[in-house]
Amino acid sequence: MKLLKAFWSKLTRPSKAAAGVILFLGFSGGLLFWGAFNTGMEMTNTEEFCSGCHAPIVAEIQETIHYSNRSGVRAICSDCHVPHEWTDKIIRKVQASKELFAHFVTKTIDTPEKFKERRAHLAEREWARMKKNDSLECRNCHQFEFMDFSEQSERSVQQHSTALASGEKTCVDCHKGIAHNLPDMHGVEGWQ
Repeated sequence: MKLLKAFWSKLTRPSKAAAGVILFLGFSGGLLFWGAFNTGMEMTNTEEFCSGCHAPIVAEIQETIHYSNRSGVRAICSDCHVPHEWTDKIIRKVQASKELFAHFVTKTIDTPEKFKERRAHLAEREWARMKKNDSLECRNCHQFEFMDFSEQSERSVQQHSTALASGEKTCVDCHKGIAHNLPDMHGVEGWQ
């Protein structure tokens, strides 16, 4: 009993040195964790990382204006598929962990043939996600309030000034094939 009291006494009144060591270790551990976490987040936002599983898709973007254009501004996978705001980015990364599981563990898309077979399903899921978040990733670069309608076609002006402005539609409703070839949607329910 005396030993227990002595132990409890040390726990409730630690020395200044012990408290300093604990604080230092906690702070150092926090910095190391944050550094490793942030490094992992940034590594998974590279085109090289994405092409490890989606090589055919990454090759497709090289044929679009998002890859090569007169202004030299280039979008990579994470620009369009990962929100830029920290909280939204974390949520998307957690969702994407399921995709990594599917690729490496269940092996549902680990070959070009399997990927092509599931591409329509994957595209539908991505379009639904982008519609649900009001095309947040598109809006990181394309801001509606700064669109110059005088530089757009008559059809684009009509769509942007009505359906998009009213919130009835979002970017992905009309621009599904903007950076990728559309998958074969024959046999997909609800596809025109």
